[in-house]
Amino acid sequence: MSATRFVRAVSVLLIAFAAGTGLWAFLAPRSFYDQLATFPPYNRHLIHDIGAFSIGLGAAVVVALMRWSGIRVALWAAAVANVVHAISHIIDRDLGGKSSDPWTLSGFAVLTVVAAVLAAKLESGSEEGPTDATAPSPAGVRPAAPTPQHH
Repeated sequence: MSATRFVRAVSVLLIAFAAGTGLWAFLAPRSFYDQLATFPPYNRHLIHDIGAFSIGLGAAVVVALMRWSGIRVALWAAAVANVVHAISHIIDRDLGGKSSDPWTLSGFAVLTVVAAVLAAKLESGSEEGPTDATAPSPAGVRPAAPTPQHH
């Protein structure tokens, strides 16, 4: 097996594991706790948060396989995790935390999504900036360098 195929295979495995367990934790927290995360005491919100960040990790590998730049991968992964985390605080607002948490975390999620969209625009050249692909853009975002393919 070539190194490229190995990396892709492990990446797909990681996507399945991270996103799969993340979705399980987020959508069925009691089942996730009973079957996998049997560390007492059960805390629905904590399991939801674990799901949110596992989903974000899976998203990071998905977009990395698309050969996006590092900052773009990081921003999209953080955006996915932050959006699901905000949803976690919205649906669990009756379990504790601060009454401002859903609003604060939703605002942070929106900021992260906007930054991810702007990073994509900067890389595609749809915003004003250098036309040389090796020069940093005004925000310091560079397009991903082409990666040699080994088959």
